[in-house]
Amino acid sequence: MAINTLSLFAACVAIWSTTWLAITFQLGAVPPEVSVAWRFMLAGLVAGAWCVARRIPLRLAPAEHLAMAMMGVTMYSAGYVCVYYAEGHLASGLVAVGFSAAPLLSMFGLRLFFGQPVTARMAMGSLAGIAGIVLVFWPELGRLSNNHDAGTGATFTLLAVLVSTAGGLLAHRNHRRALHGLPFMAWSMAYGGLFSFGLAMALGRTATFDASPGYVLSLLYLALVGSIAAFACWLTLIGRIGPARASYVGVMVPVAALVISMLFEHLEWNPLMVAGMLVSVAGNILVLRNPAGTA
Repeated sequence: MAINTLSLFAACVAIWSTTWLAITFQLGAVPPEVSVAWRFMLAGLVAGAWCVARRIPLRLAPAEHLAMAMMGVTMYSAGYVCVYYAEGHLASGLVAVGFSAAPLLSMFGLRLFFGQPVTARMAMGSLAGIAGIVLVFWPELGRLSNNHDAGTGATFTLLAVLVSTAGGLLAHRNHRRALHGLPFMAWSMAYGGLFSFGLAMALGRTATFDASPGYVLSLLYLALVGSIAAFACWLTLIGRIGPARASYVGVMVPVAALVISMLFEHLEWNPLMVAGMLVSVAGNILVLRNPAGTA
């Protein structure tokens, strides 16, 4: 039975708003690069096995493998490594809010690389979105005199957003070239996991594994639900309502992630954080809202 559009949207928001907290269970004994490697190698293998079981061809041309490798490095490796490091210094909800800048940066990337126009409304929305993110982070950055963790976390969050935005632009290019679907997702995730493992070895990290229940369960959740299921729902949603309207998922996820962080990480709310969240959401809505008369 086909899943209705509202359920797909709700599933994306529910899954991606909880993966930020799940990542915190991956931090500790296992280096972030290795944890990311386990996550996406597992996700790639499971997605590939599903293709084999359903007799979906996995064979790609050399140029297609290169495209999947590039997307895997950015979307499923380097960006997530930075996220894991960021969450070692900041509450997961704050990192999620930082990622609300991704749709805004993607807009300028689409203008620069694909020639898509940027209207005055979109520019105003972008400025509002960035201003809101600054307000959310301001109380944390104000503690730099006593603790450098906030600055380090904010830096890794910024790097993660930039790399992930690049991955999103590559995914957009691949989609225009009809390089999308479960086989391509399986290959790109596998390439991302392999690159993370290579990065770990290059940095002298040990390929360890934590057999504790918290680590294993969070790994399974992140790989199977947060990666395969969520991206499958997301791609289906894009096919039904288009990328612009589907991007409203990115508006709702940070809000839900902040609430989860408040409940489970004891994140303290303050007026600047609330104001910043509202301004950031308004900016994203202004950017993503379709002009009158468009689908």
